[in-house]
Amino acid sequence: MLEQDVTTMAKKSLQLGRAVEWPHTPEEAQLDRVPNPQKGTDYLVRFTVPEFTSLCPVTGQPDFAHLMIDYAPGPWLLESKSLKLYIASFRNHGAFHEDCTVMIGKRIASEIKPKFLRIGGYWYPRGGIPIDVFWQTGRVPKGLWVPEQGVAPYRGRG
Repeated sequence: MLEQDVTTMAKKSLQLGRAVEWPHTPEEAQLDRVPNPQKGTDYLVRFTVPEFTSLCPVTGQPDFAHLMIDYAPGPWLLESKSLKLYIASFRNHGAFHEDCTVMIGKRIASEIKPKFLRIGGYWYPRGGIPIDVFWQTGRVPKGLWVPEQGVAPYRGRG
């Protein structure tokens, strides 16, 4: 796709380059995609979200996680401003750790149709127990280098 086409697309529908309202819920958040200029090449894109927050659906207490999102783009790239807005929409959203992690992975996969996507949700302890949640689509494309996510297991003060 030509640069002019991407610019035209951005002016029409993307949140990029303009002021937008913060979404109040994950359902109302818009995830944007842009054409992948390297769609004939297998490569990995990593988004690191070190300060993810959501709410416990039972107590309303805040939950915190470090998310790692890796994907091998297909025809589309995930536009990062829209990802930031989507992630922020969870700040007042009540859901269990497992639901948040898988929901994010599935939503991104459905929007951008990657060749491969994995998400690791490394949740900080609540009640003394950390929870790590992992989800992925299919298999890693042959020959694609997928580095370790590099998030150490929770070790407390040990």
